[in-house]
Order: sequence, then structure tokens, then C-alpha cells
Amino acid sequence: MASASDPLNLPALHAWLRPHCPGLGALDELTAQRLPAGQSNPTWMLRCGHDAWVLRAKPAPVAELLPSAHAIEREVKVLRALADTPVAVPQVVALCEDESVLGVAFYVMAFVEGEIVRDVAMPDKTPAQRGAMHRSAVQTLAQLHRVDWQAKGLADFGRAGGYFERLIGRWIKQYRATQTETLPAMEHLMAWLPQHIPEAARRDEDTCLVHGDYRLENLMFASGGSTVAAVLDWELSTLGHPLSDLAYHALAWHNPQGVLRGMAGMDLAALGIPSETEMVAAYCLAAGRSDLAQIEADWPFYLAFNCFRLAAIFQGIAQRVSQGVASHPQAMETARMAGPTAALGWQLAQAL
Repeated sequence: MASASDPLNLPALHAWLRPHCPGLGALDELTAQRLPAGQSNPTWMLRCGHDAWVLRAKPAPVAELLPSAHAIEREVKVLRALADTPVAVPQVVALCEDESVLGVAFYVMAFVEGEIVRDVAMPDKTPAQRGAMHRSAVQTLAQLHRVDWQAKGLADFGRAGGYFERLIGRWIKQYRATQTETLPAMEHLMAWLPQHIPEAARRDEDTCLVHGDYRLENLMFASGGSTVAAVLDWELSTLGHPLSDLAYHALAWHNPQGVLRGMAGMDLAALGIPSETEMVAAYCLAAGRSDLAQIEADWPFYLAFNCFRLAAIFQGIAQRVSQGVASHPQAMETARMAGPTAALGWQLAQAL
């Protein structure tokens, strides 16, 4: 597989799958369809007879923003660790680190039947269904943050403590390395964030397993139901601070309609969608946290931090677009969001 757009070598894949998938059909029954999801790690739907799986691969070697984000071995490790927890995740079938099979490392997981929400307004749902889906999303996030990551063998999955200090420093370096223009809001955020890390965010005991990209679009909801059937796209997961995940999820309440799946300005009560305040309170209840008042006081920092991180990621995509190595069809549109996202972050920071 010379690049993510090349077709999979089905004969080689079929031969590799045979010992891992008992009852696998004949080679001429195996099909692979590239899925639009996964801007970083190319993803395919595999079908053979009545069976279905999902294959995620590392991208072909090109200049990328965060090489560590494509470490599919980490995805496999966290999925296996969560297999017997309340957090719903797909079952890993097998990991292939032998690049001679498809040209890159990849893994195969079971296909989970369900639906992914692309439109946050959920026009085909009732208010009751929308509310239930949002409550399930928050409940699932709280369950993730309550996982005993040490007991699950994830003590080496990241570093405990100092999460925001490390991430701010890392993303400043990444942003500077890929900067193609001057964004005043980013300059403000890079100076402001290190000086405003809440004291409550420095506690090592708050370290937990974080998803890193927790939003409705990365959740599979049960078909015909309102509960989360699987949490997807774990490429940014690590050990970190739970409120980073929660605030990232909350950006949907601040992003404009039609921008980054935002719903700012929508009549949430009429839609049956909880307010941001209600969502945060529901999370605290599910996570067993009693510090809601402190979280609310520090909330602008967590929101601003996530805008800063997103803007840095978008700037990296912008650089790849300028270099002609961004293959995702929406890469240019995503790259243009660096400035507005940074501006939103700086605006949110002013509330602290």
C-alpha cells in the first residue's frame, strides 16, 4: 500500500486474516471499502460473506504533524485494556506489525452495528432521543475516566501529572514548526495559557485515561437506540486530565452552527439537548466529582486550552495542504479553521 488512497492487497490480507478469523470465506468474497472517517489513520470496512470487520492502518510515510498520533499499536493496547470495562469499545481481532503484508502496520477489529451522528441537531430524532444520546455520551465519558488505568496495565501509556504544562509546551512547539502565517489570537493564547493553569488542574491524583478526541462524531450509537455502542478513534488517547476531555466535548456548545459540528445559537431546550451547564453537572454526578463549583470557576481555561490545541492541529494540516501532502478531501476546509478556532479560544479565555 504505497499510499492511503491505494487499494488494499486483498490476497495478502486474506491470507493474513485466515488464522485470525475462523470460518473466513473465500478470497473472491472479501471486499474492502475505504471509509471517509479517519483523517490521520486510513480506515476500511472489510466484508466477507456474512462477516464484517474494520481495518485501521498507519498512513503511508509522509510529513505529518504528530507521528505519535498514528501509533496504532497504542490504539490496540487501549482497546484491549477496555474490553472488560463499562466503556463500550470494538473487539480487537488482531494487530499486524509486519509491514510486508500491506506496506504499513494495521489492525482489524470487529464491526459494531449502529449509527454515527454527523449532524448535532439530529433532525431525524425526537427531543427525548437527543437528550438520551447526550446523557449516554456524558455517562460513557465519566465511565472512561473512572477506569483503573494502572490495574489495566496502562501505567506506561503516558505520564502522570503535569498534563497541561506538557501539552501547552508541546503544542507551542508543533505550532511554531508548522506556522505559515501570524495568528494574533494564537500569540495571545501561547502567552496566556501557561500563566493561567488552575491549581486544581495540577493534582497528580486526577490523572486518568483520556480519549483526546471525545465528540459525538467519534461515538457509535446503538441502531434504533440512544446508548453508546462503541467509542471509536483512540489515536490521541493517553494518560491525562479528565477536564481536558470534558471541555473538548463541550466545544460543540460554543462552535458556530455548521463549524466543527457546533451548535451555538441553537434552541437546545426545544431540541431536547442539555445546556452546557447541565452537561457538565451530569458529568460530575456520573464521575463522582464533588468539585462542580471549582470546575465552573476554572472552565474558561479548559475551553481555551482545547481551542488552542485544535488550532495548532489545524495549522499542521494547513502546512500539509501547502506542501501538497494532505490527502483528506476536507483538508483545506479544515485548515482554514485555525484562525477562527484560535480567536474563539482567546474570546473564551477572557471570561476567566
